[in-house]
Amino acid sequence: MLRKAFMLVSGNAFGSALLLLRNLIIARLISPEDYGIASTFAIAMSIVEMFSYFGLNQMIVVDKDGDDPGVQKALQGFQLIRGVTSSILLFAIAYPYARFLGIEEIAWAYQAIAFIPLVNGLQHFDMHRLKRHLNFTPWIVTQAVPPLISVLSVWPLALYFGDYRIMLIALFVQAGAMVILSHLMAERRYGVTFDFGLIRRATVFGWPLLLNGILLFGVFNGERLIVGRELGMSQLAIFSMSITLTLTPTLVLAGAVQSLFLPQLGAARDRDESFRWLGVAATEAGLAIGIVLLIGVVLLGGPVIHLLLGPKYAAILEILVPMTVVQALRVAKTGGSTVALSKERSGNAAVANLFRVLSLPVSWYAVTHTGTVMTVIYIAMVAELLGYLVSLNLAARRTGLPLKPLVLPSALTAMACVAALIDARYYPPQTGLIAHLDWSRWAVVAVCLAALASMSALRGYLWRRVVR
Repeated sequence: MLRKAFMLVSGNAFGSALLLLRNLIIARLISPEDYGIASTFAIAMSIVEMFSYFGLNQMIVVDKDGDDPGVQKALQGFQLIRGVTSSILLFAIAYPYARFLGIEEIAWAYQAIAFIPLVNGLQHFDMHRLKRHLNFTPWIVTQAVPPLISVLSVWPLALYFGDYRIMLIALFVQAGAMVILSHLMAERRYGVTFDFGLIRRATVFGWPLLLNGILLFGVFNGERLIVGRELGMSQLAIFSMSITLTLTPTLVLAGAVQSLFLPQLGAARDRDESFRWLGVAATEAGLAIGIVLLIGVVLLGGPVIHLLLGPKYAAILEILVPMTVVQALRVAKTGGSTVALSKERSGNAAVANLFRVLSLPVSWYAVTHTGTVMTVIYIAMVAELLGYLVSLNLAARRTGLPLKPLVLPSALTAMACVAALIDARYYPPQTGLIAHLDWSRWAVVAVCLAALASMSALRGYLWRRVVR
């Protein structure tokens, strides 16, 4: 089982790494302003997905009748309805969306993107159904290969286009490749039916996921919309790239932590002592991900940014460490949410994300009065900290997670974040390695290592389950 979990995480990590590579290549090929426009394409897609996601791919795995061919055809029919509806919605909002961002002349691009949900609506659900039988190969292939094809398409596209249209067509290539592979990897013939009774049942199943999707949209894209509207596409490019570089590794590692701990927590839910120990270890793992990311950015962030993006994205260095702190606080919440989810308390993640969403009006007001993205980042930082504290409190109340063993690791993690912010304030990251030998950066690393050393439950877990 551990090998299958590793395969799932590796496939997801490989796909995420390729998408990051594609974004980096396109960012090097086009101007920051054009990359800012390109980053709004993904936001437009997220808006539509936010209002139409019902977790049909999860329902076919967990539903008792999910293996039935008739149910699969009905779910594929519902997926097709979702695709058509999403395409119509995205086409309808294309011009208002472009006008909101102050780039009305790009409205045609958003209208073109409206066809991508229609393409996605034609996917074959066998890649999800086969998970019921622990056959993850089709799903891994459809997650890893389309991003690879999308990356390979960038070079020929760059010969004909020198602007945001490279990203536009690359998105079409990825969506088309995913749908084609879903059919090639399928065991059953594709078919659709329209069972409105099952559609109602799927809607009941998916509405909590829809609600959490709306919150996640605010977490991942809310500030981008604010920055793009108020500060322009060039600032949005810098802001979006800083998010991409710091968010991608945390998402992959957080997924790995959940895949590793969730089954074990579920198995230990009736053994209080084992459950509490695993719960503390899972929570410490969330903290550890943020600490490891912080160490990497503090020591190597400047040179890596310069190597990957060149001098035209040098402005990222001013916000890189604060953005890393935001992501470290965000990923810290995943441990408590995983513990709660193991006892079927799925609402903890939504409550923890609510603070970030509620902070968006404050960020909008602040950025209009300060004209700087740093204000947005600090507000997001406070919201994520509140979310982490509430997530821990809810997990303790609802599952019995002990908080005392987490006090020292949490405090030292907070000290590491503060130390990194102070160091970045007076000594911002530089492009050369020599600049990173400053004593203050090593002091930050020392606090980070002390935080990792204080995570006794995680250390014991790794020793027992991995080393031994």
